Amino acid sequence: MKIIRLNEVEGKKNQRGVTVKKLIDHDNTRVMNLTLQPDDHVPGHKVPVDVFFYVVKGKGTIQIGEEKAVVQATDIVLCPPEVEMALWADQGESFSVLNVKTPNF
Repeated sequence: MKIIRLNEVEGKKNQRGVTVKKLIDHDNTRVMNLTLQPDDHVPGHKVPVDVFFYVVKGKGTIQIGEEKAVVQATDIVLCPPEVEMALWADQGESFSVLNVKTPNF
């Protein structure tokens, strides 16, 4: 059995200043933990695979296609392939999500 302890995985800041932790990365799935600090933003982008976001902690806004919603801990948001997605930590608190891509690309 392999146990991944999210709090023990080292994060790295990406080019947008968002802390990213790579949790799973194999042919079938990629799972990343993204932690945005207040006012951080992940700009709109598309990927060629199914994606879902699981909100681990905090509140923020997720956009899928033309729809935007404020989401909070334990919410799950689905995004089909080739649909634009974006995230904002715009609720005055940090915003942590798991970003799950299947299959990995």
